[in-house]
Amino acid sequence: MPSYIKEGIEINVMSNKFYTVPLFLTIFSIIVIGISLQLDTSPEMIVGDSMQARSFPIFLMVLKLILIAVLTFQYKAKNPDHIKLEKFPTWGSMGLFLIFYLLTVYTDMFIGIFVVMLLMGLLWGEKRIWLSFLTATLTPLLIFLLFDFVLKIRFPRGILMNLYYG
Repeated sequence: MPSYIKEGIEINVMSNKFYTVPLFLTIFSIIVIGISLQLDTSPEMIVGDSMQARSFPIFLMVLKLILIAVLTFQYKAKNPDHIKLEKFPTWGSMGLFLIFYLLTVYTDMFIGIFVVMLLMGLLWGEKRIWLSFLTATLTPLLIFLLFDFVLKIRFPRGILMNLYYG
């Protein structure tokens, strides 16, 4: 951290680079709010007394703006330490999101969930392969049961969903 001495007291000066992340997050949030305000409101016959389609992203972005203000205040109150480069599991997890997208688009969403959950557990050091396999198997199964039988929501077509829905 750059610092200078004034009247015998060392004063730390925080670099402006710590404000770039909150600035970009704020700009993104404002853009999302602006786009959400352009959405048409749904007729009351469809949504009833519930939340409009545009209300949820606006709510999330306002919450995010509040958290950005807290983050900026914390940056100002205490200079953050230098950020070290993340280790391989973090970057590997980001790569798994790309794999999930590709599997979801080209095979099936449940295949993507299974593969990514299995690899994520192994990537982060889970030694019990059977536990990663069990978790990766039960999670998509329970998601399917909840959405299909309880909420009556059909999933997008894919290899497994074509077999199920016919």
